[in-house]
Amino acid sequence: MENTTWVANHTGRSDFDLVGLFSQSKHPTLLCVVIFVVFLMALSGNTILILLIHCDVHLHNPMYFFITQLSLMDVMSISVTVPKILMDQVMGVNKISAPECGMQMFLYLTLVGSEFFLLAAMAYDRYVAICHPLRYPVLMNHRVCLLLVSSSWFLGSVDGFMLTPITMTFPFCRSREIHHFFCEVPAVMKLSCSDTSLYETLMYLCCVLMILIPVTIISSSYSFILFTIHRMNSAEGRKKAFATCSSHMMVVILFYGASIYTYMLPTSYHTPEKDMIVSVFYTILTPVLNPLIYSLRNKDVTRALKKMLNVGSVLQETLK
Repeated sequence: MENTTWVANHTGRSDFDLVGLFSQSKHPTLLCVVIFVVFLMALSGNTILILLIHCDVHLHNPMYFFITQLSLMDVMSISVTVPKILMDQVMGVNKISAPECGMQMFLYLTLVGSEFFLLAAMAYDRYVAICHPLRYPVLMNHRVCLLLVSSSWFLGSVDGFMLTPITMTFPFCRSREIHHFFCEVPAVMKLSCSDTSLYETLMYLCCVLMILIPVTIISSSYSFILFTIHRMNSAEGRKKAFATCSSHMMVVILFYGASIYTYMLPTSYHTPEKDMIVSVFYTILTPVLNPLIYSLRNKDVTRALKKMLNVGSVLQETLK
């Protein structure tokens, strides 16, 4: 009978109420339309980027393989949260069952954790490409790339499998209102009527490791990269290397900055309104910005896009 904790959890109810974005907005319909447009932009932008990399042989190298995985994670992460938000607003409901909440939490933690380590793998890839260009084909062969990507997915899933069951088996004896627009761990933990201080400490240490290890790899990689760029004789080479790395650093700062606020700052710094704004930033806006950052600042991607558009226009002319 203890398994019913997942379903009814000490209250006789199986649903949570998501007190999300629209309850805080003076213009919920307009906000709903904006989020829907952003969602479509994220899906189309990341899908186009994946197709470009898949179809253009000039983009078949480790850097773009990692970008493909990043785009895939972005498509999945925004699909975990946004459709539920939009459907609830259209249907006029804001409930989510305990199993649905647990599944959403698990998928979200897995994808966020995987992206932490994938960004570290991308930084290592740039380090090898710029600091050891002659050994790059050997050090970053297809087998190594697959190992790095699969390790990122595995470590992310460990985070999901570790935190979700513990969070969802706490007794929820207080209000069932989650002051968030999806089931994020800190927001759900506030509903528990038991002492969660030990779990919160363990979760903090887990998040420190999940963020500290990738940040150490990223900062070390870019320290060596900046030193190598500074020693380059070619101004064109310096410009190209800096452009590639600055795109990645923009993504890293956006993603890790929001994650550190959510999972590592003390609760005294948090309010439901602030938490939702930060979560919107890295769950909804970051998946839109990533394809823009990697396409607009990347000549190879823009060249491949122009080539695809030219092929499309030629086919249209031929069909006419």
